[in-house]
Amino acid sequence: MKTLRALKFLFVGPMVLLLLVAINWLTTPGDWWVQWAALGIGIAWVVSFFRVLTALIVAGGIAGFLAMLRQRSG
Repeated sequence: MKTLRALKFLFVGPMVLLLLVAINWLTTPGDWWVQWAALGIGIAWVVSFFRVLTALIVAGGIAGFLAMLRQRSG
């Protein structure tokens, strides 16, 4: 379940950040407070990316192992 939420965040996070940049640009163009939101979202995005990458590597390893077992038995 965490991996699915992480995968969703890989797409939603940048969209939220773009929305915040637009809000910042329209409301206070001289004061870039959005940089702190970008830092937090960026850190969370990297963590989510590695969570999804780890799940893909594990799934690939399991698929490879099952393919090897099928090849030996058949």
